Amino acid sequence: MQTSTILPSMELSDRAKSIPPSITLAISAQVKELKAAGKQVIAFGAGEPDFDTPEKISQAAVDALLSGATHYMPSSGTPEAREAIANKLRNENNIDCTEKNISINSGAKMSINLALMSILDPGKNQEVVVPTPAWVSYKPMIELAGGMMVEVPTNVSTGFKCTPEEIEAAITPSTKAIMLNTPSNPCGTMYTPEELRAIAKMLERHPDIYILSDEIYDKLIYSDIEHFSLGSIPEIAHQVITINGLSKAYAMTGWRVGYACAPEPVAKAMNTLQSQINTSITSFCYATIPVALEMNDEVEEMRKVFARRAALMYKLIQEWPNVECAQPTGAFYAFPKISHYFGKTSPAGTEITDAVNFTKALLDETSVAVVPGTDFGGCGPDHIRLSFACSEDQIEEGVTKISSWLAQF
Repeated sequence: MQTSTILPSMELSDRAKSIPPSITLAISAQVKELKAAGKQVIAFGAGEPDFDTPEKISQAAVDALLSGATHYMPSSGTPEAREAIANKLRNENNIDCTEKNISINSGAKMSINLALMSILDPGKNQEVVVPTPAWVSYKPMIELAGGMMVEVPTNVSTGFKCTPEEIEAAITPSTKAIMLNTPSNPCGTMYTPEELRAIAKMLERHPDIYILSDEIYDKLIYSDIEHFSLGSIPEIAHQVITINGLSKAYAMTGWRVGYACAPEPVAKAMNTLQSQINTSITSFCYATIPVALEMNDEVEEMRKVFARRAALMYKLIQEWPNVECAQPTGAFYAFPKISHYFGKTSPAGTEITDAVNFTKALLDETSVAVVPGTDFGGCGPDHIRLSFACSEDQIEEGVTKISSWLAQF
């Protein structure tokens, strides 16, 4: 007689159980499944350019691969790549830095993770102040590093921006860092240089607090607002960790090349941590960095396309009944407020209770996919996010479909 075996109870860590999956990646995966099943879906979910990587960049990787760049590389990155990044930051962002301030990582997401791990201590209840709505990964990354996220809520009427006074009111003796993302994911808006200088003036009163400035969309701007880097202000430069990468502006999301410019002790700590986590980015990708950072003409052409799409999407969203939307001035997102429809019934009879089942009903009834704002924090649960990293034809068809759908509520 075969006896049953009782297996011991194997528990996951509290860390693994507490971190939710990315809602944006989940939406993208669902869209891919629907398309694989033969369904025609218009997707406004993905936060990545629909352009191919410029050929010159790809060729640099191929040449490096064929020349034997297939071995372990320094965790800090090659001197050539680090100097190219430092040169870009000095010339374009006015940040006084050298290659010793640079850490090259597997995407800007890893750069943020390593920066947070370098400045936060688990078990000390250290806080990171974040204006919200904010990118869905900030909170999990802060918590994984042992910190706690403190929200500074914003709203559509202010372009999702907060004042220096609002940020300072959230600072406590436990505050270790402040995170700012401009241009913003998910809001599509950005701070002006004057607004950032005012925030910097406030931060001078808090010289022991780090500022993580996420500038991954610094080249994707569609207004007369100029991008401004907090790290360029001498009075607070010793506090600033600038995050950037090649994913968005250079259509290189899958290459996973991010970087940070930080005070030398922080950059050194990030590189040491990386040496024990994933060693470095892929060896032959280093050769793409100096090449990409010189491709201003190609980046400008892509920016112009995004600018046309931003204007088109905003124009069409303004035709939606009972919806507010801030004009997208950077990144490639619109973040309309759709809470007017909570408590109402969709054309096919679905009772809309929140942004999550709003987006589900929208997908089921119109085959248009958007991202619910729920996980972005703050007023996010009243909003949805649409990415205009897709063709103008898709924008015209999809956003018009949503307008017709809303009109039937």
